[in-house]
Amino acid sequence: MSKKLLRHLALFGVGVYLLALIVISVAFRDYALQAKWMMWGIGEVLFFFLLTTVFYPRWKDDTPKAFWHKVFWTALAIRVVYVVAISYYYYYQTGVAFEYNAGDSHGYHSTAAYLSQCVRHGYVAYIFKYLNAYTMGFSDQGYPLWLTLIYTIFGRSLLTPRLFKALMSAYMCIAVYKLGSRTFGERTGRLAGVMCVFMPIFIQMCGLHTKEAEMIFLTVLALERMDNLIRSKKYTFWNIFSPILFTALTFGFRTIIGMCLLFAFLVFVLLSPKDLVGKKAKIITSAATVVVFLAFLLSPIGWEMKIINTVKFRHLNYQVEKYDKLGMKHNELAHGKYMAPAAFVLPLAPMVEESPDHNKMIHGSTYVKNFLAFFAMLAIVIAIRQRKWRDFSLIGAFELSYLLLIMFSFAANSERYHEPAIPMIVLMGAYAMTHLRHKDLKLFYVYCGVLFLALIAWNWMKLSARGLV
Repeated sequence: MSKKLLRHLALFGVGVYLLALIVISVAFRDYALQAKWMMWGIGEVLFFFLLTTVFYPRWKDDTPKAFWHKVFWTALAIRVVYVVAISYYYYYQTGVAFEYNAGDSHGYHSTAAYLSQCVRHGYVAYIFKYLNAYTMGFSDQGYPLWLTLIYTIFGRSLLTPRLFKALMSAYMCIAVYKLGSRTFGERTGRLAGVMCVFMPIFIQMCGLHTKEAEMIFLTVLALERMDNLIRSKKYTFWNIFSPILFTALTFGFRTIIGMCLLFAFLVFVLLSPKDLVGKKAKIITSAATVVVFLAFLLSPIGWEMKIINTVKFRHLNYQVEKYDKLGMKHNELAHGKYMAPAAFVLPLAPMVEESPDHNKMIHGSTYVKNFLAFFAMLAIVIAIRQRKWRDFSLIGAFELSYLLLIMFSFAANSERYHEPAIPMIVLMGAYAMTHLRHKDLKLFYVYCGVLFLALIAWNWMKLSARGLV
């Protein structure tokens, strides 16, 4: 991908955002974002587009080892500085070192603080009784246990877990690069790695006391290790055990992620060409995957899977009913069958005051994902066009299955629940960018126009649903 083309795409990305922000602020001036939210959004958009266009051309020709070092240490430095700075910012803004609209964060912290005291006083057995009695399910236990371990070893500092998030997020950039390079080639892997370094939402997650940073880290590592297992053809103990371990850990954070990982691996094995996975290997690997799935199904996780099946597939009017109870207009549009086609894009960036403070703070980050969604969708077309859809099957199966589950759930409009899909959106977007044709640019210009109008419509609907316009 040439430096000129990258700058061209970045210019359109920044331009569409600024134009949409100006038009929405003028059209809905009574509900325009406060200046501080605008500054956050502008900073997030400029940070991503400008730094990606500066550093990718500089790093793309480095040796692999030099590239890894630059990506990891740059990502780590940015995240550590942000984690320290944002803790003081939140304290100044909210009176505590937690993010805006913090709910789950307080619960995770208090639970882990209490359990760490139990461990220090020798009441380890009580932890399991407590978790069994007071948590909603298996997927609620992983993060409190992780925080408990950190608090037990390092004390109950809010900063320490966030520094661990920074470390994991920095390594996640390397894992995305490895996965992208093996799947789509070195150019794509490097662009994806650089975009992950400067992706604002990945940085911002490190400053939150929620579980998304760890969840994304485990998801990417599980996919990367699955890919390595099949492509390397080295069936050593660690190569086999590591994807199982990382997949198992994801069940402790969000059950449907583990389900989607197992599904994606099975699809990848079955669709892999014969020179990569022979017929016997397909049978053995598929059977082993099914056994692992059954093991999870017969565990406490199986109970959660049944609930998810009811909520995600049988109760498809959840969103409609939720908005109807709140007395909001346009609730019929919240049905999954209308939202699913925009699974890669949604939710759109909120650019009016009628939104939670945290969502307004990260609206620029949300826009960056909205922008990259075009390239992620285009990647599917390019993979089919280049007959690389078999190689694409692991990433594609996970992304499509996870996003579709989310779109038919209570979390269709929740940015938090879409975040585990963002690394693959970045990777797919990098693949499309490095394989763009002139004809594809025409579609890109159309998408920019559609995105501009969609942002205006989305924010109008947020106000209209509440009877404000």
